Amino acid sequence: MNRATRASALAATTVLATTGALLTCTSAAGAATASVTCKSPVFKRQFYANTTFSGTPKKTDCDSKIDQNWGTGAPAAGLPSNYFGVRWTVTRDFGSGGPFSIPVSTRDGLRVYLDGTRKVDLWKNVSTTQTKTVNITIPSGTHTLRFDFVNWTGAANVKADYLPRTSATVDTVKPLVPTGTSLTYDSSYQANFSWTANKEMDLAGYRVYRRLQGTSYGTKPLATTTSTSYKDTTLPKNGAVHYYEVRAFDKAGNESAGTADKSVTTVDQSAPAAPKGVEDAWKPDYSEKVSLSWYGNTEADLAGYNVYRSTTGGPVALTAANRLNGDKPHTHSWYEESLPLTGDTYYYVVTAVDIRGNESAASGTAEFYTRDKTGPVDTARNATAVEDERGVTLTWDKSETTSEDFVGYTVLRYDKPRTEPGRTTVQVAKGIRGTSFTDAAPPPGATHYYSVVAVDDAGNGGTPSVEMPVAVAGNNTPPPPVTGTTATAQENGVSLSWDASDDPGLDHYRVLRGTLVDGAWVYKPLIDAWTLKPKEFTETRHLDRMAADGEQFRYSVIAVDQYGNQLTVETGAPVKDVTELDLRPDAGAGPAVGDTPIGHLYGGVNGRVGWWLGSDTGANGSKVTGFTVYRWNRSTHVFDKVDVQTRGDITSWSYVDTARPKGTTTYYRVTATLADGTETAAREMAFASEN
Repeated sequence: MNRATRASALAATTVLATTGALLTCTSAAGAATASVTCKSPVFKRQFYANTTFSGTPKKTDCDSKIDQNWGTGAPAAGLPSNYFGVRWTVTRDFGSGGPFSIPVSTRDGLRVYLDGTRKVDLWKNVSTTQTKTVNITIPSGTHTLRFDFVNWTGAANVKADYLPRTSATVDTVKPLVPTGTSLTYDSSYQANFSWTANKEMDLAGYRVYRRLQGTSYGTKPLATTTSTSYKDTTLPKNGAVHYYEVRAFDKAGNESAGTADKSVTTVDQSAPAAPKGVEDAWKPDYSEKVSLSWYGNTEADLAGYNVYRSTTGGPVALTAANRLNGDKPHTHSWYEESLPLTGDTYYYVVTAVDIRGNESAASGTAEFYTRDKTGPVDTARNATAVEDERGVTLTWDKSETTSEDFVGYTVLRYDKPRTEPGRTTVQVAKGIRGTSFTDAAPPPGATHYYSVVAVDDAGNGGTPSVEMPVAVAGNNTPPPPVTGTTATAQENGVSLSWDASDDPGLDHYRVLRGTLVDGAWVYKPLIDAWTLKPKEFTETRHLDRMAADGEQFRYSVIAVDQYGNQLTVETGAPVKDVTELDLRPDAGAGPAVGDTPIGHLYGGVNGRVGWWLGSDTGANGSKVTGFTVYRWNRSTHVFDKVDVQTRGDITSWSYVDTARPKGTTTYYRVTATLADGTETAAREMAFASEN
């Protein structure tokens, strides 16, 4: 309310703006010619110096509401305190209109007009405030309300308003349909729906409805708001068309009709469902062909399927490299192909694709096992073969590409070229990881045909190298004498060493041990305990381990080439004499060696001494009941008793000497104990232990 008092002076020009009360006033110069514009729904207020509202108003301004109490004073400067009139006028859009109440209280007179038609008439001079409420119906659209107040004499006060009646039993007028609708679809794939605010004074808000193309609007709104816009963040991204309308509703619950449909076509980012049934093609055995089938998808916008294959499962990567159907979708609900026989497990999945390129998640996985029948991509390039003193040496360049399962190159030797049938193949090397190999001793006097082939871990060969013919001459010249031979007597044998031979055809060394037989040296090679053949040495040292009992030996180390050519002692191989250390026990330092029922002693490097009985009784006829084992003690020069055993029910006996000294010769004696309590003579043996 803008209160005018006697103290206020009407300025020639007045501008009044009260934002919170929605007041905007403009006064022209001179009260008699006042021209004021007040923004609806603010009242335009005019003051008259009479009760007939005649002539030019003395003052005009804007008032946010009618609620004045002037008492017995004048309502404004230049006006009388009695016999004056005040008029409030407002013109506004009432929207759909409807039932309103006009509550008033006044002293003195008040009349209310709707579009010039009187609706309230309290027109008399009173000494107390009179009140009244009048119910009216305001039609839809724009209308003018005018409130005329007069004071004849005495105190003056007035209060009046116009209010919508919002009871559902009274108000049955629906709000007007909202206007000015607008719908946009933004880059975030959200719909922005807006409209113009309704004019109804009893408006409660708006209800937004959405429907899918081909369906009807439901009874439940998508959203309810008091705003004039709504952002729909729930739109599915499936390429469908959705329609929107908005309806206004008032405080009595009346709802307007819906606005004209506004539509939006959503972006399609909804992928089809993953195909089902692919995993049923799994096989538990080896396969050479894959046959997949699945239940066809039913999406209306389905374009087809993508089929993926990988040797890595869990899960199969949906990459272009793994996709088998290229850039175009596979249009059938089955797929067949021959499997690469690489030994890998192949994993297959299928996805569904729509016409906009949206791809589903992967189906279940079908597994297929294969045998490796595919050779490696590796190839020995620029291969050559040349004979020299070492044999036939092949060289080649490393393959430009390699397979994960490549294990090396195999060198093959043939007796005929590839063009001739019935040739014989000899594998002379395999697992070569480098780029050279020497065939040390191919049969001489013939032409051999060589080839190098890359091989994988399943034994499959790749593309062979060029074939290399070599006419092999061979040789019959032995390597030169080995130099620098030493022979040193040790407690557990003879330690040998020699200089390495630089003969290019060297294959191994052979060690001969010579003993005197009837005054002549007889040479025999050292024997391999496993093969029982002459031992082939590749190192330049060896311990000829044997009991140190003072014997004399003569050794010769001989170099042997790949063809077996070698010198002999008679043809120039050098020899080296050596006499063993003598670690035999002193005479009389223990049980005597003599006639005993104990059979031959035997044993090994693990310190085990074994024996059996040659006779069940001693020389006196008393039965054997047990055994005693003695070990020679070089420090005390006596045989220490190390074990006593009863005979029992077995037929052979043994003792393991865990305390046996290392790197020396140990002598043992075993005696038999007889039933009469006597001990027989001993059987003796010696063992040379490892260092």
